[in-house]
Amino acid sequence: MKTNKKSYLRIGLLLIGIIAIAAVILIVNMNQQVNEQEEVDEKETTVDSEVTEDEKEKELTQEENGNSDAVQKEETSPEKQSAEHQEKKEQTQHKQGTKEHNGYIEGQQLPSKPTYIQGVLIANKKYPLPKDFAPGESKEARAAFEKMAQDAKKQGFELVAFSTYRSYEYQATLYNSYVARDGKEKADRYSARPGYSEHQTGLAFDIGEKGREDLWLEEAFGESPAGKWLAENAHKYGFILRYPKGKENITGYMYEAWHFRYLGVELATKVKESGLTLEEYLGIN
Repeated sequence: MKTNKKSYLRIGLLLIGIIAIAAVILIVNMNQQVNEQEEVDEKETTVDSEVTEDEKEKELTQEENGNSDAVQKEETSPEKQSAEHQEKKEQTQHKQGTKEHNGYIEGQQLPSKPTYIQGVLIANKKYPLPKDFAPGESKEARAAFEKMAQDAKKQGFELVAFSTYRSYEYQATLYNSYVARDGKEKADRYSARPGYSEHQTGLAFDIGEKGREDLWLEEAFGESPAGKWLAENAHKYGFILRYPKGKENITGYMYEAWHFRYLGVELATKVKESGLTLEEYLGIN
């Protein structure tokens, strides 16, 4: 009997140990599951947070883009355009053609009024004059030339204005004769079509030296002593060299060492000192 009791006792203790071990294992497993669930919950919370942040960033970006678009629209709206730009638009409303040919706009109709930009009378391949515009030679420009000629004579040069005002009809005769001789493509590089000539303004003076008629209408005049003096000093009397060398793509005409345009002393000096053509200076090139 004693032996049996001891055996039962050992078996009981063994069972208790097994149960205790099983309980410990169960508790450990439960803790692991709890920890894993907490990690999953934490990850989901992080993801949700990241999504929320992304959505906020997208919303902010959309708002910024919307504001940017609004600013851009405001900046490019007609109300924000400069008065000068509006002036240019109004001045070009008379243009009917679109295709350019040697600087001209083919099909363009002559305007009913001359074009002034920043107070300056303009006559070029983009801004023609009315057919009936006939002011004659400018008295102010003539007086300025005579003063310049007097001062040039003191330097040993006798200047001559061999061509000034031309009517629409006379310019048409000249241009057509050049076209007949050289063809339209070439003529357009050195002669203005009727209605497009600065000479019709009465403010353009073709200047040469008396006794050197061989240099009149020649580029070589610009290399002569008289031509160099004129190019360096004309602005002091209100004139500018209208079609300088290397600017044909801007002015529309070949270099003309003899062609000067009267602007008045103040403006002529500003244009001269800027080193720009009249088109560039006025922003119409």
